[in-house]
Amino acid sequence: MRATVDIGDLATPQLSETQAGLLAWGDTVITDLSAEAVLAAAQQRAELTDFGAPDFRERLQQLCTEWDSDRGITAFNRAVLFGYLVRYASNRLLIQAELGRHPEILLEPVARPVVVVGLPRSGTTHLVNLLATDPRLQSLPLWESYEPLPLPGEPAPGDQSDPRYRRCAAAWTGMQQATPLIAAMHPMEPDHVHEELELMGPDFASYNFEWLAHSPGWRDYYYAHDQTPHYEYLKNVLRLLQWRRRRRDRWVLKCPQHLEQLPVLLRVFPDATVVFTHRDPVAVIQSTVTMQAYTQRMNRRQVAPGQLIDYWSDRIEHLLRACVRDRALVPADRSFDSPFHSFMADPLATLARVYGLAGIALNDAARDRLEHYLAAHPRGRQGQVVYQLRRDFGVEPAALRRRFDFYVERFGVWPEVD
Repeated sequence: MRATVDIGDLATPQLSETQAGLLAWGDTVITDLSAEAVLAAAQQRAELTDFGAPDFRERLQQLCTEWDSDRGITAFNRAVLFGYLVRYASNRLLIQAELGRHPEILLEPVARPVVVVGLPRSGTTHLVNLLATDPRLQSLPLWESYEPLPLPGEPAPGDQSDPRYRRCAAAWTGMQQATPLIAAMHPMEPDHVHEELELMGPDFASYNFEWLAHSPGWRDYYYAHDQTPHYEYLKNVLRLLQWRRRRRDRWVLKCPQHLEQLPVLLRVFPDATVVFTHRDPVAVIQSTVTMQAYTQRMNRRQVAPGQLIDYWSDRIEHLLRACVRDRALVPADRSFDSPFHSFMADPLATLARVYGLAGIALNDAARDRLEHYLAAHPRGRQGQVVYQLRRDFGVEPAALRRRFDFYVERFGVWPEVD
């Protein structure tokens, strides 16, 4: 029987000894969250100086200014955010150097990717990890998305002995120490297939930064700028990875951001096969804000349930309105809509349709791998989270769902939350 996880102290956290100790340690650390400090630390880490095109500096400055001026961020989280930015800037240096040494990388074809597109918490991760069991497809494990290239002088065997893998594993261990219930909501093991949006990090682009800290300024900046150059940057890093792997198999990708960037996605990946996952927006929002509120005990000086429900309800609506507007841009012979309830009830039936649409044979070997993965990764294996939208956020599910009638009616989405 799976354990249930009811986080009854979301708004007023009761910190463990480990959590209190980490926050106390953070208060002893002074973090210079300036763009200059980030770039200097990255140059020292990567032992390189050429960042390439300078346009990224404006985006980095936008992030640093917003986060540095936010007095609600804990000192512990300031140090974590600085580490994220330094890793991205280091990756940029390494990518720039590799492309300079091997310009032929930019001629690599990235052909006919299979792209899973849907709301966060709507089954996209489960679907892409199932597809990633097929060796005929290339995928992006978390450890490699965090560090596409090794640091100078490091071996790069591409397995669990790789220093990049070990750093990712250590980060996951640290995350579980700080927020032990996170595994039941969003596991981040090194082998876990992750969103390719991480590869936009070195270009300091994407909506991913909104998940790291409350960033309405960054959201508005992102909305105001064409994302095509950043999708092109992502494609170039995929080219680099497949050049290093010496294989040109089709990629399987996934990210919720693509819902509001379908014209850009199709411009950069014009031959993509796109699978849309659809789930009750209320279920998505309650899962998202619960996870965010839980991590805020470490990231913010005060948990803000009202701010979270307002922000993420708006954010999910923006994603879905763009999807409804642009869904027809993807040709019918290269796309289909996958309801969450159908996928959860019969994953293999959904996978069979994906394979058929992509023109990949669902042979016995592929079916065996899928069945083995499903048996080894049952839903809720780390515990089933009990979500309490009324109790924790003061929101009536039915009233919130009416905001999304335009989407629910368009795709026939089943309500999950009463």
